[in-house]
Amino acid sequence: MAVYSMTGYATAHSSGSSAPAGTESSREQRGGVGIEIRSVNSRFLDLVFKLPDDLRAAEPALRDMLGARLKRGKVEVRAWVEGRNDALPRPPSALDLQKLVGLQDNVRAWLPTAAPLSVADILQLTSRQQGVAGEFNDTLLSTAQTALEGLSTAREREGKRLAAMLLDRLGQLRELAKTAQPLIPQLVAQQRQRFLDRWNEALSAGTPGATTGTTVSAESAQDRALTEATAFAIRIDVAEELTRLDSHLTEIERLLKKGAEVGKRLDFLIQELHREANTLGSKSSNLELTRISVDMKVLIEQMREQVQNIE
Repeated sequence: MAVYSMTGYATAHSSGSSAPAGTESSREQRGGVGIEIRSVNSRFLDLVFKLPDDLRAAEPALRDMLGARLKRGKVEVRAWVEGRNDALPRPPSALDLQKLVGLQDNVRAWLPTAAPLSVADILQLTSRQQGVAGEFNDTLLSTAQTALEGLSTAREREGKRLAAMLLDRLGQLRELAKTAQPLIPQLVAQQRQRFLDRWNEALSAGTPGATTGTTVSAESAQDRALTEATAFAIRIDVAEELTRLDSHLTEIERLLKKGAEVGKRLDFLIQELHREANTLGSKSSNLELTRISVDMKVLIEQMREQVQNIE
């Protein structure tokens, strides 16, 4: 499966259609529907709809449609009716006018003082009756499905770029880990020799010309140097950190190849990578190991920023 980004954009439009034959508006062309879907990263799925009154009835169906395909991200959906001038109401049909006259007569039979319907009242009432609360629902849903396919394609395309970048950073981190691995034995050997040299210097200065005493003291110094070097080796040993780091890198690579909803797991592993790089830096005893730790943290931070966009 592919890795999906939470960032994407898509739009779709439907063409207008004629009203059903035999109606007053059969010669009129109904407006089409346009829809725009854009998404950005978010911890959870956050759906925001900006729909006109004519299309608001379709919101529950749109919410179900998007929720079935998208798992994370802040998604904004904007839809509109095209090819129609909403500033001017549609002319009422003869059937609508006949119904209104009948209703008015019934009301005034009980309430003789009631004011008669004005032209504005009639246009408002007939526009509600002809209002497209549901007229465009099917068209909107089919158009939304087209836009959703486009959004998924855009998110998949962006996800491939993110996965390629992350795999490249994984390779760089592995190279840095390989560079750090042989540094530890070298540092331990250097420190052991440094301890031994210091003890020998101290003994030579304290017992000049004492051959037997110097020999015994030298052996004692060597043992002490070995003890100090062992303690130093334990203190700076980063083998465990490098092993865990390699394990995290392997798991990240596996998740990227697996795809699907891996964003949250990747985010957790990136935190663990950062922890190991910090520990590596805190145990550093020379400039080269410090540089490796800093380079690792730079790469991990770059990965963290991109993982935030993965679904």
